[in-house]
Amino acid sequence: MPIVHVYVWTGFSEEKIKEIIGGITKVFVDMGIPPFAVEVVIHEIPKTHWGIEGKPSSESRKDAKPPQ
Repeated sequence: MPIVHVYVWTGFSEEKIKEIIGGITKVFVDMGIPPFAVEVVIHEIPKTHWGIEGKPSSESRKDAKPPQ
């Protein structure tokens, strides 16, 4: 049974989280794995705790916003 961990910045809408879960599950279903066997875990990380280019994302990606 595949377990997929997805890390995103805090702030994704509940609808977008559902889309992520559904889309990842579909990839496995398309490969012949039954949907009940696929688990997707979404980890929301604040931009202040996510580093890019040696800086927190809150500084290095100030304009980047999670999809609503």
